Amino acid sequence: QVQVMESGGGLVQPGGSLGLSCAASGSIRQIVGMAWYRQASGKERDLVARIRGDSNVNYLDSVRGRFTISRDNAKNTVYLQMNSLTPEDTAVYYCKMDIVPTSGWHPAAYWGQGTQVTVSA
Repeated sequence: QVQVMESGGGLVQPGGSLGLSCAASGSIRQIVGMAWYRQASGKERDLVARIRGDSNVNYLDSVRGRFTISRDNAKNTVYLQMNSLTPEDTAVYYCKMDIVPTSGWHPAAYWGQGTQVTVSA
């Protein structure tokens, strides 16, 4: 069994910073990709940042230059450092990992439960 769990999030003032982390545990053969998504109230879920390998990184245009995604392979963990936050960044943030479990040979998508980020004065 594979589990993915986020931590971090909370309330922050505009212009502030916040860090999220997400760790995978269980019967893992390989983690192919890691990503962060977000879903604001009443809107669709959007890809915020994605990392494959150590340097193949993509960002949503509106967060490029403010958010940084990184990974620690030894800990099966992905991070999202968010700086210069604005109220438009308010959303539930989800971690997604493409994981090959030890029970198989093909990657499957595993999602975290989501963590609320609220940017407000």
